[in-house]
Amino acid sequence: MNNKPHQNLNATASAESILSSVSEEMSDYSILNWAGNITFSTNKIYFPQTVEEVQALVKQHARLKVLGSRHCFNRIADSSDVLLSTKELHKVVSLDSQAHTVTVEGGIKYGELAPYLAKNGYALPNLASLPHISVAGSIITATHGSGVNNGNLATPVIALEMILADGSVRAFSKENDGALFYGVVVNLGAIGVITKVTLALEPAFQMQQTVYENLPLTQLTENFREIVSAGYSVSLFTDWRHENFTEVWVKSKVADTQLNEAPKEFFDATAATENLHPIAGVPAENCTEQLGIPGAWYERLPHFKMGFTPSSGVELQSEYFVASHHAVEAIQAISRLGKQISPYLFVSEIRTIAADSLWLSPCYNQSTVAIHFTWKQDWPAVSQLLPLIEKELAPFNARPHWGKLFTMPASVLNSRYLKLSAFRKLVSELDPEGKFQNDFLNRIIHENTGGE
Repeated sequence: MNNKPHQNLNATASAESILSSVSEEMSDYSILNWAGNITFSTNKIYFPQTVEEVQALVKQHARLKVLGSRHCFNRIADSSDVLLSTKELHKVVSLDSQAHTVTVEGGIKYGELAPYLAKNGYALPNLASLPHISVAGSIITATHGSGVNNGNLATPVIALEMILADGSVRAFSKENDGALFYGVVVNLGAIGVITKVTLALEPAFQMQQTVYENLPLTQLTENFREIVSAGYSVSLFTDWRHENFTEVWVKSKVADTQLNEAPKEFFDATAATENLHPIAGVPAENCTEQLGIPGAWYERLPHFKMGFTPSSGVELQSEYFVASHHAVEAIQAISRLGKQISPYLFVSEIRTIAADSLWLSPCYNQSTVAIHFTWKQDWPAVSQLLPLIEKELAPFNARPHWGKLFTMPASVLNSRYLKLSAFRKLVSELDPEGKFQNDFLNRIIHENTGGE
């Protein structure tokens, strides 16, 4: 059941001989992120296939940044020097049936990992809406799915292997590193290159999902907790044009192979009679199966099918997190901006995430509601709207998603991410010369700031 790990290269091999086998691409064209809104500041990119090759590259370069599946919408991974892609580091290293854990290389995508786990009788607690994202990239930005009892995708991590700025291999674990561990998991790419990740697993399970249409906003504000707790994972979609949520996706576990009979009505919303896309009018052929039809956990938890591989998404994304007890007020605040927001929006999604202890997680020490915006790719308009949204959410101490678009200054981030100063100290210890830093991190993490 265990995959054979990489064999170590000869310890006396020089960095030059190791790097001779590393694929390097010097493009005549620019390197873009998934959405195409970010052009990276260099076209020099390496594709190492082993830990030793990663070590050699880190030692060789004074500055570099790591790319996963390029699904971030801001410049968190940008570099004007060198990019290191984890695309070729996508193997399952081992599956431990005694400890119920899996160890994988950092570049593996959830769409590659999940079927392997299911085949061996295991599951991850949750998945994001899109399965085409890498494990390491998702962890370091605290990417998430939904569910009042489900943590973000970083919470199953129990151990990491990283290549630090001096090229050394450093293992971190929940068991051995105490508080330090909670600082290094959601690390924004500021500490090193994640080469291996160990994740806690649970037994595989079956799921079904039912979509409801036209949930009145009044029902949501009056019965918020009941609605978001109606399934294992619940997502609500709206374009803020009207006083309703266009769709509610309720994903439920199937107990003892017996289907749960979904009600035809749900807080005045009605069950859909055909598969739907989150964006009204878009064909649903690439969406995961609905209508209560059962399937494996990894075929229902995402909104989109594993087999559907998007080449790019002509969109922009922003997301803000507020404590659960502020959810209704925050949603009402955004609703008041509906006429300003809706012309530039594809769809907005509301999800819930359980509290955790990860220093830079938006869910640090608080159960959380996330308000997500998928924008049309009109940055001039969106750049004017984000400060308005952030102002409306300011009374609720909203925290932005690290991998998406926001305009909050460092002073605000310092007041809301309570462990940011501790993280800054950790970075200075593990990357004293700033090898993994860039303009984005220097601006929002390392800037000396006062209060809000």
